[in-house]
Amino acid sequence: MKHLQIIVIAISIVITSCTLDKTDYEAELIVETTEYIEFEEVTTINNEDYNISIEALNGTLYKGYNEVHLKVISLKTGESIESSQITFLPIMTDANGNKSSCPHEYDLTYNATEGYYKGYVVFTNESSSTVDWQLYIDFTDNNETQAIDKVITVEAQTNMNLNMTAFTGNDNEQYFIALVAPQSPRVAQNDLVAGIYKYNKPANAAGEFPDATQFSYSAVENHTLFIDPRMPEPSMGNHSSPYNEDLSQESDGLYHGVVNYTMTGNWTLNFILKDENKQIIKGNEVSTEFTPGVEGERGELHIDILF
Repeated sequence: MKHLQIIVIAISIVITSCTLDKTDYEAELIVETTEYIEFEEVTTINNEDYNISIEALNGTLYKGYNEVHLKVISLKTGESIESSQITFLPIMTDANGNKSSCPHEYDLTYNATEGYYKGYVVFTNESSSTVDWQLYIDFTDNNETQAIDKVITVEAQTNMNLNMTAFTGNDNEQYFIALVAPQSPRVAQNDLVAGIYKYNKPANAAGEFPDATQFSYSAVENHTLFIDPRMPEPSMGNHSSPYNEDLSQESDGLYHGVVNYTMTGNWTLNFILKDENKQIIKGNEVSTEFTPGVEGERGELHIDILF
């Protein structure tokens, strides 16, 4: 009996030492997620003649993917501006004064049914004492160009199901993957939606700031995002799930697939991104072995989620 106790203690010590200084899975399980469905006003931008209202889910801009709605009102007439060309450019300034941007829809499209201009922005950092975000919005009315800008606040994304990642591909290009849905997964097969974007390297030297050609991004076209979901927590043994479907691009420009969560908890979405010629842009296969007591392997391209 003594020998059995010693063996059990020894195993416990080994497991504890293997998981020390790694992810605190128990602490993460305290996090709750909320599904937002209502667009609310984030901020307004004014000049002498116009008011621009910016709306997003929950009235908040978060790190990661954000759908944005803009409404432009003439203060002279009180009427909406419905036939304008509107450009939308987010600029981040760091503590050293360096300026950069993030994936975004530069030319917004007008939704006549709902009465707003629609676009998206994938913020790569939350606002902080060393990071400022500013929106630069241009539009035309009566053949005159209006330029308005405003500093905004980007909040940290607390919902891990909407995490994102940025990486350099094997083609030496800069890519971004941002999860869009589901906000609150179920123990079931879930429709998984992600945006995949690429930074467009400038062809010419910068002109007058803000020169949009220096901050250009585009949605990645006709790629495939292969998925292998696994539970990395040591007690889960690196297990996966059946009936997942790889993500392919649909008419909305986003990538759609299916992920099957067989239980709640911490999951890692391991990805392999391939281009239209089936060449690997980033990612690798991970071990399929059952490894109880050992933290599961993560691929070089992955996003951690939790529900």
